[in-house]
Amino acid sequence: MAKKITVIGGSGFVGTNLCRQLSLKQQDFEIIDIKMSNQFPDKCKIADVRDMGTLRKTITGDVVVNLAAVHRDDVRDKSEYQRTNVDGAENVALVCEEKGIKKIVFTSTVAVYGFAEPGTDESGAINPFNEYGRTKFEAEEKLRAWQMKGKNSLIIVRPTVIFGEGNRGNVFNLLNQIASGKFLMVGKGENKKSMAYIGNIVAFLETCVATEQKYGVYNYVDTPDLTMNELVSQVRAKLKGKTGVGLRLPYWLGMLLGYVADAVAMLSGKNLPVSAIRVKKFASSTEFRSAKASLETFQAPFTLSDGIERTLQSEFISPEPNREIFYTE
Repeated sequence: MAKKITVIGGSGFVGTNLCRQLSLKQQDFEIIDIKMSNQFPDKCKIADVRDMGTLRKTITGDVVVNLAAVHRDDVRDKSEYQRTNVDGAENVALVCEEKGIKKIVFTSTVAVYGFAEPGTDESGAINPFNEYGRTKFEAEEKLRAWQMKGKNSLIIVRPTVIFGEGNRGNVFNLLNQIASGKFLMVGKGENKKSMAYIGNIVAFLETCVATEQKYGVYNYVDTPDLTMNELVSQVRAKLKGKTGVGLRLPYWLGMLLGYVADAVAMLSGKNLPVSAIRVKKFASSTEFRSAKASLETFQAPFTLSDGIERTLQSEFISPEPNREIFYTE
């Protein structure tokens, strides 16, 4: 008998793309979210992971994929990370225990490693630098406790930065700056950036749902990693027909501008596109390794170059005006 999949946070970017694939394959699923799904309203139930009562009423699947999270850098009420990421994950586990649901697939993040050494794999030291990374690891611990209580299955996925068609996160912001000619390279550009294309993330989550493996933790990275110089040069060549990265700003000056922007944001109460933490993240290496191929001998359906090409094509070269847009970090 085919299993029904409950996708918590299924109205978001990853969730919508996952549900689109499930729908194409005629897989039974339901969406649990605090907002209605634009693409699958008939499959969506409104509930909040912070509210046990709503979860009890809405979750009816056999496997839970928990994508719900607070993850933006500019969240002012830091307690929101705790309530949604940690308490929410614990609530999901408790409802699964009550309902006899034996499997959870949980999306965590490579942010649990903090500013990690290049090549960090799943055995890397846990050293988050922000509330997002800290609370996602704490959520992992809550779910590990649930998994160990009985014959439960738990697969944890720690993606690096996710990009793709319709996503208005950090990667799109970079691509858009290059497309508009307003991009300034900060630092030497030799730092590498691990990235994950949405089509591959969805395929891996499907593999996680299908596997009979009882427990696993997997970073998700599409390799080979590109340096910022390589990434920017490729995009400029495609969109602008130009070579190289263009104008370059020394790192110290970029950080100074970031601190000035932080001060302005604090005084004005407005969120600005530039901040010290964003400059630091941009200029740092986020180069991870993944054991994903060991899960059912997984093979990504798209190369990283395919993902970049598809995103540039759909966002800048032949944009689709009716596509749903998702605003994320």
